[in-house]
Amino acid sequence: MADSQRWSPEEYDRSMSFVSGFGKGLIDWLSPQEGESILDWGCGTGDLAYSISRSGAEVTGMDFSHDMVRAASVKYPELHFIQGNGENYTSDISYDAIFSNAALHWMKDAKSAALSIHRCLKPGGRFIAEFGGQGNIEMILKAALDTLKTDYGIEAAGRNPWYFPTLGQYTLLLEEAGFRVTQALHYERPTPLPDGEKGVQHWLSHFGQMLFSGMNPQDKKDAYHKISERVKPALWNGEWYSADYTRLRIAAIKCS
Repeated sequence: MADSQRWSPEEYDRSMSFVSGFGKGLIDWLSPQEGESILDWGCGTGDLAYSISRSGAEVTGMDFSHDMVRAASVKYPELHFIQGNGENYTSDISYDAIFSNAALHWMKDAKSAALSIHRCLKPGGRFIAEFGGQGNIEMILKAALDTLKTDYGIEAAGRNPWYFPTLGQYTLLLEEAGFRVTQALHYERPTPLPDGEKGVQHWLSHFGQMLFSGMNPQDKKDAYHKISERVKPALWNGEWYSADYTRLRIAAIKCS
């Protein structure tokens, strides 16, 4: 996990609520049933865990960030939230289903994460996930790396905190971990960012922290602006930026 990434629950809910908003469609793939035990793997501030719980399922939310877990517990005190590392999480409970939205691309040890998910499921249990796939934020990331190199002399490629596999790479990984993949999509999902002309800058400040590690606040602010200007011809429509998101959506069943 990207352990130097710092999460602000308040800012996440204010400016990045589109993350859980887009995730609501994934719940249809999950099709939660009353009485099922379901683990939300990377639950953030708990909005999707709560949405799942309205089916009558018994939902637990797990997240790497202590701050996110605390915020989720305050928002939804009737649900159970725990802190854990999705790359190596273990549980005494075996779940009927595991759900994960916009979290697995932060877990660069994807093999370990898949094995952990497999261990936490009952035989025949369902795994439903969506996260960044190959090509996700390609323009934003290239603009960031180019700006850091040319304007600040920083080679930041090694700081990339994300795992964006192809559909083939990830389905093979799941099969090797003991899953049978039943559905898989790799699709483009241009994502409108809030805050108008500040949209890309706020996105970088929230999600791209590791790329700018060690820079002073003013240099960071200047870099965010330069990157925003680099992608403006492609991503700005006159009212808002649309981030170049490309997603993987996966449904799988634990074979053994």
